[in-house]
Amino acid sequence: MKLRDIAHSRTGDKGDISNISVIAFDEKDYPLIEAAVTPERVKELFREVVHGEVVRHAIPGIGALNFVMQKALGGGVTRSLALDAHGKCLASALLDLDIPDRAA
Repeated sequence: MKLRDIAHSRTGDKGDISNISVIAFDEKDYPLIEAAVTPERVKELFREVVHGEVVRHAIPGIGALNFVMQKALGGGVTRSLALDAHGKCLASALLDLDIPDRAA
């Protein structure tokens, strides 16, 4: 299944840092998201865009993960030649990630 089937996302950026939060629609799905969406998978997914470290912060109280990605915006949003390689576009790509079905 796709991550978007069980979660939504919020994004932000500052300078050359992008962050994406993945929030479970239902708290019972949080352990699956936590196991399936690792910093390594996120780094691999964005290997063409993110040239720095990817750090994951778990926020289990609200069923969320926050990924902070360094060197992810081509020098910063105002300096990047990309049309929108930040924010909502990155979140949409992350939500398209394949994860195991709940029953798996």
